[in-house]
Amino acid sequence: MTLTQRHWRRIRSRVMQVAITLFGLLLLTFFIGRVMPLDPVLAIVGPDADHATYQQVYHQLGFDKPLWMQFWIYLQGLLHGNLGLALLTGQPVINDILRVFPATVELATLAIVLGTGLGVPLGVWAAARRNSLVDYLVRIISLAGYSTPIFWVGMIGLLLFYAHLGWVGGAGRVDFSLDGIVPRRTGFMLVDALLAGNITVFNNALNHLILPASLLGFHSLAYISRMTRSFMLAQLSQEFILTARVKGLTEWQVVWQHAFRNILVQLLTVVALAYGSLLEGAVLIETVFSWPGFGSYLTGSLMLGDMNAVMGCVLVVGLIFVMLNLLSDLLYQVFDPRTKV
Repeated sequence: MTLTQRHWRRIRSRVMQVAITLFGLLLLTFFIGRVMPLDPVLAIVGPDADHATYQQVYHQLGFDKPLWMQFWIYLQGLLHGNLGLALLTGQPVINDILRVFPATVELATLAIVLGTGLGVPLGVWAAARRNSLVDYLVRIISLAGYSTPIFWVGMIGLLLFYAHLGWVGGAGRVDFSLDGIVPRRTGFMLVDALLAGNITVFNNALNHLILPASLLGFHSLAYISRMTRSFMLAQLSQEFILTARVKGLTEWQVVWQHAFRNILVQLLTVVALAYGSLLEGAVLIETVFSWPGFGSYLTGSLMLGDMNAVMGCVLVVGLIFVMLNLLSDLLYQVFDPRTKV
């Protein structure tokens, strides 16, 4: 079998794995949603509706059909790009997701940049100074960030930096007086403000973004620094590190050019998974800061029993992790040529 054939065989295998994973995810979510003790029909018609109205909406939503038929109808619509209508807004689910997702991407991207930019150097530094004061401080910071409830940190942050010190903006993406001034083009508030040339809105949006992003970044910093330290300790105990030191290389060369280079592939997976978790798991911080993002939309849909919206969000989350894993595989080939064979 030639290299090209192996390459295409690997691609076909990965596509099949992705398809099976997403199908299983949808199937599980659909049937769990149908047995949950929530009544989406009641959420639509209200508790005071008569029985005839209830039955009419029940029939219109297709709940009178067998579960397998309901799932088949949903899959047929999905293949045509139709995720159904959201009960909460009455709009197509795909439109709702496109509306709220940029806010979460903006929040998670800044958070992962902060978490990676600080977490990786701290983890390397702690490993290089094992059992020193620096190592203990980094481990304490990592433990605090990983174990402290994010919603509690968010409320303390609002009370201290917004209410008391006034250093940052409060809830929402911008002040109420500036909301709607900048035309929506990309959905990313900072980008839209720059495209409109409105520096006032840009500064205000950045002022609102910095605190929740920093708190999320601190949470991801704890995980990334902890994993970086663990990877580096394993590398620094290898024989080739001893050989490098015997040759007279500086400690900087030993740590960064030899040990750190060997953990890049592992770190890619860690950072990718951390970013995916931020995209789909920022529910609590979005709730505390009234951030109109993906997590808030998913939570509201789940509480309402809107399974069209929930399954659409689940599909997006699954696609995010699949795409991040594929991106990690591509980057593996850049940093580790052995993965090409």
